[in-house]
Amino acid sequence: MADSEATPSAAWTSISNGRHKIAFKTFVWLVLLLVGLGILRSAMATRLDGFTIDEAYHIAAGVSYVKYGDFRINPEHPPLVKLWVGTVIAVTGFHLDTLRPFTDKPDERVFTETNVFRKNDPDSVQRRARAAMFIFNGLLLISLALALERVFDARVALGTLLFLVIDPTVAAHWPVVMTDLPVALLSAIAIVLATRAFRDWIWTDLAACSAFLGLDLATKHSAPVVLLSVILIGVWLAFSRPLTAAGDARWKRLLKITTVLAGALVILWGFYFFRYAETRTGQESFNRTLADKIRDVNTPFYHSVLVGMNATRVVPRAYLWGFADTVHAGMEGRLAPQLIFGRIYLRKGPKYFFPAMIAVKLPIGLGALSVLGLIFFFARRLPAEWNFPASVILASSLLFLLVLAQGSTYAGVRHAMPVVALMAIFTGLFVQRALTSTSPRLKAIVLAGYVLAGVSALPVLRPWEYFNEFVGGAKNAHKYFDDEGVDLGQRTKEIADYYSKFLKPSGELATLICVSSDEEFKGRDIDFLGRDMKRDLPRLGQPEMSGTIFVDSILLSPNAFWDRRTLREAKPVARFGNLFVYHGTFFSPADAAAALYFHGIAKVYSEKPDLVVAEESFRKSLEMDSTAFFVDIELGNVLLKRGARDEALRAYKEALKNAPEDPFFRQPIEKQIGRFSMPVSGEIPALRDPFLE
Repeated sequence: MADSEATPSAAWTSISNGRHKIAFKTFVWLVLLLVGLGILRSAMATRLDGFTIDEAYHIAAGVSYVKYGDFRINPEHPPLVKLWVGTVIAVTGFHLDTLRPFTDKPDERVFTETNVFRKNDPDSVQRRARAAMFIFNGLLLISLALALERVFDARVALGTLLFLVIDPTVAAHWPVVMTDLPVALLSAIAIVLATRAFRDWIWTDLAACSAFLGLDLATKHSAPVVLLSVILIGVWLAFSRPLTAAGDARWKRLLKITTVLAGALVILWGFYFFRYAETRTGQESFNRTLADKIRDVNTPFYHSVLVGMNATRVVPRAYLWGFADTVHAGMEGRLAPQLIFGRIYLRKGPKYFFPAMIAVKLPIGLGALSVLGLIFFFARRLPAEWNFPASVILASSLLFLLVLAQGSTYAGVRHAMPVVALMAIFTGLFVQRALTSTSPRLKAIVLAGYVLAGVSALPVLRPWEYFNEFVGGAKNAHKYFDDEGVDLGQRTKEIADYYSKFLKPSGELATLICVSSDEEFKGRDIDFLGRDMKRDLPRLGQPEMSGTIFVDSILLSPNAFWDRRTLREAKPVARFGNLFVYHGTFFSPADAAAALYFHGIAKVYSEKPDLVVAEESFRKSLEMDSTAFFVDIELGNVLLKRGARDEALRAYKEALKNAPEDPFFRQPIEKQIGRFSMPVSGEIPALRDPFLE
């Protein structure tokens, strides 16, 4: 029979009668082989990568959790990944200073980065962290394959796994100490297992779903979207599926759903050592209070949810602090001008951003196979028993995309990785259909899809920067995008090598306009403008730059403030992926303004603040470039602290004058200005600088 005449039931019969069955032992060996090849490919492709801007933060936080049992550092993310890596690093040797109070995130960042880059060997720390994450993400990929084999069959699992092994974004994230790949894999596992758990209502399946859902919650604050998916799946099936056995009842099904959710919450609490407070003493010790973090959230619905969670203590305090931070920065948006398909957006991009990013970050061959899997699903050409779990996977993907469409787009594809993992399953479904079909054409399409994807993706070193041929590949993608999926500061080793070969022999200082940490540059023995501010501040505060200048491509995009047009239009003397090197003299007051602002921030948010120097730096920054409205906010805050009420009011009015036409940024400034109508004795609080989020 030709494939076009085959029916889903016929295909299912051919599977069930054993003609196409893969022995479980063979399946396990194939899974281990693919995961091993994936680790090898990722290790080779990312071997030159430096740390992402967030990794040192996560590593030092994890060590502090293990060493001190204290969760005050980096509560922006739940602790699972940090505890895993922190345990490995702590056991194998790591110096960590005694914890102290932090004035805000910049102070906390300096503490963690100083410990990783200057008080330890950063390359040794990175090697051990990479090994830990290769193992961790490898185990999660194996778990996903086993879950898919249980719900579908071995071919679906292997087809999905091959997709994820080839995908450059997965390869790039595999060894990094970040939460995006783990949450993607755990989310996919939890959703796949939920389709079986709430279909048969067997306690072992329910327990497995609960366990992975709990691990998901303990990984990243986007996991509540998966929690909502699981609840909806369970409630729908509890009422839509007929009762199948004696003793089965709707209320019992609802009780089982509740048990799954309760088990997941118990696991989440376990990763906080079953303690509500972040400290052993119970004292609140975050870099900003939880009350302030909740007040930052302006959307009434989000704010009320956070207030309710705080009142009921349903989750540990550190988790709620991070959840509030995620809602504010991730859902409400942050001050992050972003280049999207060559157009600049502020705070949030267009609603189609994440589907579009998946389309340009995924190898075309893999994207085509996923689309074919969706086509076969809608055409009812899959085994009938798979229609329900496939429907749930698709609905969960759409729900995740719907939530993402409401929030910020600064992180690029990494925030959409759960959708990528779920899309991979439709590739697996198409692979299964092709391999069990009698059509050579379908088999050839599968082979062509994987080969095309492999040719595009596998030769690429630095897969973090990968873009497919739709936008001209990695070489040209910076012309259209500047989100964190383009660059996250992983070129520090090239900078160090270039500096040691060409600048250090002559004593030339490097100028670094990069997202990477200054502490990492110091740890890598690079002498740069800004390393010694007493020495360098006069030169940094000048509108002209001279010498060798390193610039990350994402900092060259057109911008409403601190626009680097002169550098953007200049010709680089060298390029390392998305890192550009310039040499010469350039008129760029924007860079002087930025340097002076960050100097002021360092003086305000440090262990020993110096408000006099901070005020001077903010004033000079505004003289160089007055378009950055948040500099006026910081100036106003400093003036308030020293009692210069009238001057502070003028600074806030200037901030409002230069603020974008977006109520999210303007309304807090307007409220702050309104507070000056209070009696002179009334205390006016500082206004939060949106650029710090």
